[in-house]
Amino acid sequence: MPMDAVHLARLLRLDEVTSVALPTVDQEAARDLVRTREDCRGDLMRARHRLSKLLLRHGTVYYGGAAWTRKHDQWLRTDALTGLIAPSTRMTFDNDYEAVLSVKARRNRLDAQIAELAADSEFTPLVRRLGCLRGVGPLTGFALAVEIGDWHRFTGNSIGAFVVLVTSEYSSGQSGSQGSVTKTGNGHVRRLLVEAAWHHRPRYTARQTMRIAGSSLQLPLVSVATRATGGSTSTRSRSSTAANGPPSPTTCLPAPRAAKHEAPAMEASTTGASPTP
Repeated sequence: MPMDAVHLARLLRLDEVTSVALPTVDQEAARDLVRTREDCRGDLMRARHRLSKLLLRHGTVYYGGAAWTRKHDQWLRTDALTGLIAPSTRMTFDNDYEAVLSVKARRNRLDAQIAELAADSEFTPLVRRLGCLRGVGPLTGFALAVEIGDWHRFTGNSIGAFVVLVTSEYSSGQSGSQGSVTKTGNGHVRRLLVEAAWHHRPRYTARQTMRIAGSSLQLPLVSVATRATGGSTSTRSRSSTAANGPPSPTTCLPAPRAAKHEAPAMEASTTGASPTP
């Protein structure tokens, strides 16, 4: 024990001890809320799968467009029942349908609570800044804020390992190869970032509410957000930018609300179905 203390003292004198940021009680509580919402998202996906696969086993398929919309819900309560003849099957359908509605209501309550915290808490300034990035809305921004915590402890080279976005590597002598991502880190943050990145594929068009909100932020921050919303650096993207001009320098999401361009990070789609609007 004394030797360990001496060793720690020497490391501290040499400034080789890495400080660790301990989350506060409020930060831990917010993180628990976000992870509860993540669990609820998974429960809703499984409940929808059970219902859709029950109908599929009986040859009932929906061809009216995107699933889990109002139109699809109306179809479930009317036309879908015609293909279920046995009373036991109808009881199973009723149970699975009620499970979907129950989990969806629970998810909506969690969404409202998270939106409340995103609008008025210690994370609000960070959530608004993250909202300047394309594909990041209040729910995704709040989840990133509470999961990463102290952003100052990372650099551009070190944050990749925390968010599970570094590739695996195999080296032997003078040869080496890189594989897929290691998946050793915060998988929730990785999923949020990957799904938000899908919103960078199409060309970005700033809406009026976003232009108005951009005027209330600092110019350097808006400039960084503008570069981030430039989309792909492919030849087609560059030629489109040259023809139509760059995005407006004041493109930014407004204060936390139900953003239209928010990534479906907090709402994963099921097989053959699209996220609920």
